[in-house]
Amino acid sequence: GSLKILKEISQNTLIRHAIADLGGLQIMVKILDSPDKDLKCLAAETIANVARFKQARRTVRQHGGIKRLVGLLECISVGPASLTPYQAKDTEIARCGALALWSCSKSVKNKEAIRKAGGIPLLARWLKCSHANILTPVVGTLQECASEPSYRLAIRTEGMIENLVKNLSSKHEELQMHCASAIFKCAEDKETRDLVRQHGGLQPLSVLLGNSENKQLLAAVTGAIWKCAISGENVSKFREYKAIEALVGLLTDQPEEVLVNIVGALGECCQEPLNRTIIRKCGGIPPLVKLLTGTDQALLVNVTKAVGACATEPENMMIIDRLDGVRLLWSLLKNPNPEVQASAAWAICPCIENAKDAGEMVRSFVGGLELIVNLLKSKNKEVLASVCAAITNIAKDEENLAVITDHGVVPLLSKLANTNNDKLRRHLAEAISHCCMWGSNRVTFGETKAIAPLVRYLKSNDPSVHRATAQALYQLSEDPNNCITMHENGVVKLLLAMVGSTDETLQEAAAGCIANIRRLALATEKAKYG
Repeated sequence: GSLKILKEISQNTLIRHAIADLGGLQIMVKILDSPDKDLKCLAAETIANVARFKQARRTVRQHGGIKRLVGLLECISVGPASLTPYQAKDTEIARCGALALWSCSKSVKNKEAIRKAGGIPLLARWLKCSHANILTPVVGTLQECASEPSYRLAIRTEGMIENLVKNLSSKHEELQMHCASAIFKCAEDKETRDLVRQHGGLQPLSVLLGNSENKQLLAAVTGAIWKCAISGENVSKFREYKAIEALVGLLTDQPEEVLVNIVGALGECCQEPLNRTIIRKCGGIPPLVKLLTGTDQALLVNVTKAVGACATEPENMMIIDRLDGVRLLWSLLKNPNPEVQASAAWAICPCIENAKDAGEMVRSFVGGLELIVNLLKSKNKEVLASVCAAITNIAKDEENLAVITDHGVVPLLSKLANTNNDKLRRHLAEAISHCCMWGSNRVTFGETKAIAPLVRYLKSNDPSVHRATAQALYQLSEDPNNCITMHENGVVKLLLAMVGSTDETLQEAAAGCIANIRRLALATEKAKYG
């Protein structure tokens, strides 16, 4: 009787705290051992209500509650839809146990305790049943725990994805939401993304985009679509199910957590050229560009990526330019968050490559070139790599190259040369080779000690670093002093191996650089011995 009352009144926050303060949780955990099935259920359901705050969750764990709650899931009767009265009671016990575990699973230590108590295979077994009232707390617990790698692995390997996909088509929105949310968290892993496709999960996810009233469900579904779209095979399926059009249709009037996911999904789908056209045709570019004026950091990272991916099509680029999208991207370089800075700089690259009069466009941003050169002082490797890539594109225009030279781009690039990060090395070498095309920049690179570190790049394992570095060395070798430094640092032996490369660009650059070094050596000998 007292548990029946406590179960009802513990839905109030103050009463929950009072029950915990009076030592109620410890007693209820002991009652879980009672042979009486009704008592087990009432105790577990009351624990589920009380354990909604941190201290209570800890108390349940410290008094052995997690182990006992997992034990309640052992009354397995995952059978046909019609249950005998005896089985129905067992299902009820498991449901109450799952509710309590769901409340407790918000804490990392409890997730671990549930796993150690053998909870994962039991949750997996209940996932196969067909009763929404027990499925909801079971999937609720699983999606809560899917933040931990050990659970994601289990969900993938214990065959749970199939059942999560099956329940995406349930009539219960709360259950659909938890299934989508579990997929959202697990689809970070490629194998899981493939399983979702193989079990036919992409279509029900696309269908659920039509239910845009329930925002929590929409957030989970768009999150699952975003992560699943990281795999190209899934993107083709989403196109087939018209998910791209549906996502574009949802770009306005949504809460930010939904927008982050929608735009993330569109950014991934844009990796496929066909979809870039679909987005343009169903009017997706203006709302995307408009989102560049927002403030939510995660949203900005995703929007810049999506706009950048769209910009690789010249027709899309015309719209982005007309809407002043490049200026908006450029102003995001001032954002204090390095992730946003990097994402904006990467997006600027395709914009410059595909704009009609790119040089003029870049010059029209007052203070824009100085801003980007100053980002070379950043401490973040991703920012540095993306800014070097942008500078490579800016430097293709002679006037702009002259301006960034005045802003001191050469010594700043040289200062970055001592790095082991291959992504940065590649883009830095490309930036150096393009910046050699102006004035005495070649000589300045030599004077600011960029040569020796560049030679070391040739020992990297990344072929794209070799190609960019050989091109930079070829440009730098037009200056006699640089040839001497290169030779002293043993460049000839390294480049000779690359003359035999199957990559023609690398082959030519390596040969050109060696030719310049030889030419200088012959001229010196001739001058010496006549």
